[in-house]
Amino acid sequence: MRVMQVDASPKRAHSSSKMLSAYFIERLRKSMPDIDVDYMDTSIEAPPHLTPAFIEAMYTPATDRSLAMKQVLSYSDKLCARALMADMLVCAMPMYNFCMPSSFKAFIDHLVRLNLTYTLNADGTTTGNLSRQKILFITTRGADLRPGSPWQKMDALRPALTAAFSFMGADDPVFVDVQPLESHDAVLKATVLDQARLSLDSIAQRWLADI
Repeated sequence: MRVMQVDASPKRAHSSSKMLSAYFIERLRKSMPDIDVDYMDTSIEAPPHLTPAFIEAMYTPATDRSLAMKQVLSYSDKLCARALMADMLVCAMPMYNFCMPSSFKAFIDHLVRLNLTYTLNADGTTTGNLSRQKILFITTRGADLRPGSPWQKMDALRPALTAAFSFMGADDPVFVDVQPLESHDAVLKATVLDQARLSLDSIAQRWLADI
């Protein structure tokens, strides 16, 4: 089984999202020691932002692309291949200014590719090609944006992730939203993290049972 693990926190240490994604992978390894993990940290291996040359190459039919166009798309091609080869995608990130870190947005921009991660049908509709993969998003938030909170309407992260990956065929991603983590109440923070680990335990057991 192959897992693509993508971390997006710029923190090298003390990152809650990285800690939780590593915890989930270890839970999988306990039952499946030979799991193949394809790891990426977008804060270190930051996907380049899209350029006019990339857009032109992306919408040029593959048979008509020049060598220069193929080179421009090479990084994106390889990234899409990694995602399509995976059986599970585990993506962990902090919420920054109510949405995702820019490095993960660039990751999505390279992943949404015609004739790779989605197909345009004759009737104008599209079919996503990531429908086979199990997908987990671990998001960490400083504030409390749960339903009933004054900040509830500020959550642009979960809708953005849902929309992008649903377009690519992932209609049922699993979310573990960990909040609030910037509380001055150390007991509350510890409780929130413990609850997140319990949720990850349950997801790991469920996914492994499905294999």
